[in-house]
Amino acid sequence: DVLATRKSRVPQPTQLTGMIRIADAAPPPFFIAPNHTLMKISEAVKQKILVLDGAMGTMIQAYKFEEEDYRGERFADYPHSLKGNNDLLVLTQPEAIDAIHLAYLEAGADIVETNTFNANSISMEDYHMSDLVVELNVAAVESARRAIQQYRENGGTDAKYIAGSVGPTNKTASLSPDVNNPGFRAVSFDDLRACYFEQCEALIGAGVDALMIETVFDTLNAKAALFAAQDAIEASGREVAIMLSGTITDASGRTLSGQTTEAFLISVGHAPLLSIGLNCALGAKQLMPYLQTLDAKASFAVSAHPNAGLPNAFGEYDETADQMAAQIKEYLDLNLINIIGGCCGTSPAHIAAIADLAKNYKPRTYVA
Repeated sequence: DVLATRKSRVPQPTQLTGMIRIADAAPPPFFIAPNHTLMKISEAVKQKILVLDGAMGTMIQAYKFEEEDYRGERFADYPHSLKGNNDLLVLTQPEAIDAIHLAYLEAGADIVETNTFNANSISMEDYHMSDLVVELNVAAVESARRAIQQYRENGGTDAKYIAGSVGPTNKTASLSPDVNNPGFRAVSFDDLRACYFEQCEALIGAGVDALMIETVFDTLNAKAALFAAQDAIEASGREVAIMLSGTITDASGRTLSGQTTEAFLISVGHAPLLSIGLNCALGAKQLMPYLQTLDAKASFAVSAHPNAGLPNAFGEYDETADQMAAQIKEYLDLNLINIIGGCCGTSPAHIAAIADLAKNYKPRTYVA
């Protein structure tokens, strides 16, 4: 029995060590039934080019939050520094996160990503907050849902979807962080799998339409995330799409762990993906040849959410909405994509310009 075999692989608490914790496979108490009146995202992606939202971090930076803002009342006396913990803001500054989601929705985004890029037990160890992972993910989905509700109350009628953002963590399973000890690994596959399962279970239970495993720099990390995502979905009994997006780290055209775009695709092609794509590191112009590879080889929808160009000497992004949209138009003219959005440096203005273009094009066709 295939289902029984997969469920037997769901990690149990007794198998885990250290800070990694995991809930039972049964649906968690915060489980929210999916909205059956909404066209499934797997169907919507065949009907139109779906627009993903833009950068969360860029928008948060505009608020210029200080240490006390990150702490809020609840963590006023917390013994560790919390500035920079953007995922925590769903608890301490929820109005700001709601407003960012709403701005992207009103700009034309069909899919909003939760503010959970680092809301996993491994990344949260930096802030000594691994015990908050479930709460952070649930609160982040609630934030996105409130924004969609506000969009509706403002008169919006377009279908909107929530993708749970699952980042790569700050550790790599394929590479050593110690140049003097190349065989050393800071994290194991099983640690990553357990970490990702906890996050995915929380996101699924809170009601996301899809999981976006993004900014993949190490394919082994991604495989752990895919393993965990599939187990969490099956344990929940829900139908949740899986989106995967890798990162080309430099002009060599490879991921940090050394794979070309085609090799990356082959490595993860066994998974039941809604989409595969590329994001971050490069601007729209630089991503073009790698998207062409995905278009030619992928039996899934293809996504892209590039940066607003390359960073300047100060680490800032100067590419305007119109400049970025002009480059995205080349994707559309070549029928390369099904899902398009923005990463670092992008704003609602960038997404509005992209959405205005995308509505005039049909999505890329592919045979699953």
